[in-house]
Amino acid sequence: MSYDVVVVGAGAAGLMCAAAAARRGRRVLVLDHNDQPGRKILISGGGRCNFTNLGVAPERYLSGNPHFCTSALRRYTVADVLELLRQHRVPWHERRHGELFCDRSAKDIVELLLTESGSAGGEIRCGIKVGAISGDGPFTLATSDGEFTATSVVLASGGLSIPKIGATGFAHAVAASYGLAVVAPRPGLVPLTFAEDDLAWMRPLAGIAVEAVLSAGRARFREALLFTHRGLSGPAVLQASSYWRDGEAITVDWLPDIDAAARLAAGKAARPKAEVRTVLAELLPARLAETLAAQAGRGERPIGQTTDAALAAFAAQLKAWRLPPTGTEGWRTAEVTLGGVDTAGLSSKTMEAKARPGLFVVGEAADVTGWLGGYNFHWAWASGWVAGQFA
Repeated sequence: MSYDVVVVGAGAAGLMCAAAAARRGRRVLVLDHNDQPGRKILISGGGRCNFTNLGVAPERYLSGNPHFCTSALRRYTVADVLELLRQHRVPWHERRHGELFCDRSAKDIVELLLTESGSAGGEIRCGIKVGAISGDGPFTLATSDGEFTATSVVLASGGLSIPKIGATGFAHAVAASYGLAVVAPRPGLVPLTFAEDDLAWMRPLAGIAVEAVLSAGRARFREALLFTHRGLSGPAVLQASSYWRDGEAITVDWLPDIDAAARLAAGKAARPKAEVRTVLAELLPARLAETLAAQAGRGERPIGQTTDAALAAFAAQLKAWRLPPTGTEGWRTAEVTLGGVDTAGLSSKTMEAKARPGLFVVGEAADVTGWLGGYNFHWAWASGWVAGQFA
């Protein structure tokens, strides 16, 4: 029951770390309270796992220390991931924005990781709950299957997102018990919710998706925006949600790459008897055009009866439509956890706690969160691989 390395969490980061450590000749055990490894991998990307992105770069990650992820990303690159897939004959394809997916199934990624770890002698035990962790190397782990000791412990149990697959704050609690600071966790890559006044006009548009530019703070994302019965979702909203802060408004450019003022003015000149909403419907879905015109007080007014100044003001509003979210849908639908173990207490070169030798934190458990589109999986691979070189 004694190991060189015990990894808590059989997700992307934990399995990668186990494989890397086992290949160094370390005796490795992975423990997970779920009944199977890689639960989050299996449900990701519609079952095909968006396993990385060609655009991986430090500036596409959020952290209290934006430079923390740089070292790991440089040492375990997209090319390294693709070489691993080549070795295991896992076919893949590229989608929009550099997103890379498995051709067949996310099961290919889980099998790859299990093979990598198992072939090097790593051991994986699922359905085991880890309780208290004590000691300073050797560490003692009290579990539902008895006690285990290890020279190194790797916290790879993720964060609070998607509780239906067993997400918990275990890694944060253990880190805090060892004196590491924890940045308050909050849901990331999550749909936004709105007050009833806004929902009253949003709900009838449920199911409509448009490409828009959505801004939150200094971040801007051009992606699909989707109306739902609960508010707004879609890639643009999920991306912006990680940058949105309570009490702030977001802005939407409904007509990216279109000079709204010029198009409306041209419509007025060509069709003065047409309603404003009708002219706008040449640029947007009819139901959305009608709703936006009504919300702006343009309603059924003929565009020829609208002054040039009023039309210009409406065009400006369409390019920066202000919406004040009341919150998010929370952990239930959040894809990732923002915050986590403060990177100020971790070595960017090893993922080891500076003040607690032998204790490592990887993946979503740390305060590093990527954009939507494979970035978080790549952080899991990179941080797990790095920790596996030193644990």
